[in-house]
Amino acid sequence: MNKPDTLIKQLDLVLHPEGGFYKELYRSPLKVSCQTLATERSAYTSIYYLLNGNDFSAWHRITSDETWFFHAGTDLCIYTLADDGVIKPHVIGPSDAALGFQTTVPANTWFAAQVLDKNSYCLVSCIVGPGFEFTDFELGSREALCALIKPGSKDVKLIQALTRQ
Repeated sequence: MNKPDTLIKQLDLVLHPEGGFYKELYRSPLKVSCQTLATERSAYTSIYYLLNGNDFSAWHRITSDETWFFHAGTDLCIYTLADDGVIKPHVIGPSDAALGFQTTVPANTWFAAQVLDKNSYCLVSCIVGPGFEFTDFELGSREALCALIKPGSKDVKLIQALTRQ
């Protein structure tokens, strides 16, 4: 059994709708309210999340900030789509090319992720605050996301590669 399969089994990870495997680790019993959310939420939630080889986290957004923490494997690139239509890469992991071992995606930002070495995997933890709820999760469509980027941009290929039909 290879390392990713071993981790999936050991950590009891299941398929995530955006791609990859996950398991919720903690849901804070402390409740908070926020001006942008209509109801109370847990102060924060945390998960393990694993991407393997050619798998990817499809373009999506949530209504809370999400911080990703690198644990094992190879570099992971998290792409964010800014309001100006530009896609920015954020690399976390162990290589010299990585920007560090964590990065935060601001609330309501479109983002996607992929392992940079297709022969490897990446295990991270993600902390969401206020806490994650699937009702706050939106998968992006190719057509809608391509309409947000600058006309003629090479980023169209990245949108196409990291969306699901």
